[in-house]
This record gives sequence, C-alpha cells and structure tokens, in this order.
Amino acid sequence: MKKTLIAVAAALALNASSAWAEQVLRLSHNAAPGNPKAEASLKFAELVEEKTDGRVRVEVGGSAQYGDDVESLTNMRLGTLAFSANSQGTTSNIVPQFGVIGLPFLFNSLEHAYKVVDGPVGDKLNELAEQKGLVLLALWDNGMRHVSNNVRPIKTPEDLAGIKLRTPPDPMTLDIFTALGANPGPLAFSELYIALQQGVFDGEENPLMNIYSSKLHEVQKYISLTGHKYETTPLLASKIIWSQLSKEDQQAVKEAAVEAGKLNREMSIKADAELIQKLQDAGVEINTVDIAPFAAKTKSVYDEWHEKYPELVDLVTSEAAKQ
Repeated sequence: MKKTLIAVAAALALNASSAWAEQVLRLSHNAAPGNPKAEASLKFAELVEEKTDGRVRVEVGGSAQYGDDVESLTNMRLGTLAFSANSQGTTSNIVPQFGVIGLPFLFNSLEHAYKVVDGPVGDKLNELAEQKGLVLLALWDNGMRHVSNNVRPIKTPEDLAGIKLRTPPDPMTLDIFTALGANPGPLAFSELYIALQQGVFDGEENPLMNIYSSKLHEVQKYISLTGHKYETTPLLASKIIWSQLSKEDQQAVKEAAVEAGKLNREMSIKADAELIQKLQDAGVEINTVDIAPFAAKTKSVYDEWHEKYPELVDLVTSEAAKQ
C-alpha cells in the first residue's frame, strides 16, 4: 500500500512538473477562417509546439476573438498577449516606419516585395519595433491592395472624387487616398462589413483575399485593380513575454514564424491568381486600370514621408530598385 501511494505521488509530481513547464501563449489576429493569415497562424501554432517539444503551446484567437489589431498591440506591450499576426497599418501607429513599406506603387509583384522586406528592411524594422516593446518575428503577406466601392468603377484618379473610402488606421493609406482625391477615413477591419452594408462608407481597399474571405464582395458592386500599395502582416511578439522564453525556445519560435510565413505567401500568390474569376462569378464588376496617372498623383506622398523618415525611405526604395 505504501509503495502504491509513493508511486501515485510520484506520478502526480511528474504531471505537475510537466504542466508547470508547458507555456500556453495566445496569438491574436483579425482574419476570417481560410484567409492566409488565419491558416498561417494555425500552422505557426503547430510548428511552435513541435519545435519546442511541447514546452510552448500557442492558442490562436482569430476574427478578433482576443481583440482587434489595436487592442492586440496594446496587450502585447503590456505583456498580457504573446503574439499577434497584426496589420501593417495599425502597427505603424506604434512604429511609424512600418508604413514606409506601403509607399504607393513601390513593388511590381508580391515576389518583388518579399525580396525587399526579407533583407535589411526587415532587420531595421525589428530594431525599431524592439524600442517599442515588440519583437518582429516575420513579415507575412497581406497582399497588393485594390479599391472596391458601390458608386462607380475606378478607372482614373478623378473617379475617386468624393468617394467615402474606408482605410485601416494607417497614415500612409490615408495620405495616398487624400492625394488621389477620395474622402478616406479609418475604421477597424472587424467593423467594415457592417459599415459598408449600412452605407457609412461607399468603398474600401484591400487585397482580393481579404475581400473574398470576409465576404466584402457581398456589399460591394465594383472592384478596381489599382494595386496602389503592398502590405505585410507583421507577426509580432510581446518583448516582455519573449524575454521569458529560453534562447532555445526563442530560436524555435522564430523558425516556426518563418516556416508558417512560407505557407501564408504561397496562399496569397495562389489567391491572387484565382479570385478574380470567383469574384466575377459572384456578381462583382472588376476592371483593370492604367496605374501611370495614379502613380503621378501620389508622388507627393514620397516627398512627405522622406521628410519624416529619410533613412528608411531611402533604404526601402534603394532595395526595391535592386531587385
């Protein structure tokens, strides 16, 4: 009997020790199921558990379940949330230099953008993020952005005149559409569908994958393939929580972030190739545009941002020119 009790006690102690050793960390994002951001977040969680031999487990809260992008950034800086697959625009409200990646008409393809952000540009952004209590694990993809609306097809910059256009809470996007003559205003992505449905905004701008996965095409008549800017999905960690991980687990988490990012990017490229037909089949009118007049009207945005962040603007534009 005594030996049995000792064995039970030992087993309980072992289980308690294992439970204590396991860290359960939360990841927040705002995307709908099936979106490349959502799928990559699940893959990240799977890889983290695998690479840390179960020492770290990630619980994913999609569709803003753990808060929208703004709340997630605040909670990470407070140390109450571990990770967020956030938005470039929202992140730029904490680290303004993230907005520079979204300079208008900077990249000619998704692959071009990846080559630029995976080099010195990403390293510099991580350095700046750490100064604000965040760790940049990887720059996932959030696609080339296009304009949708319920008023008319956008074929020239003049067609944007008077259009009430929802943007992320992102100074770069606001600057672009102010220069183009629209009437832009920021709103959280989680509130966008209802705002479009109720006519609070005439339109919005997003990658096709975001429009489709969040069913925005149900409340929009026209999509114009402006490709006016590129955005990343910064996968960020709380610096407070990050510092509590062992060096070994930090390395494992970084590897998981990059590997999950490959899935995210593959899905993004595939989505761009497939979604035009799906959206047309759903009844949306889609048009291409001559980007030259749009690019000409947004040259002032480069000047404005170069005045504020000359080092990073020079770095991003020079890296883009090399590729």
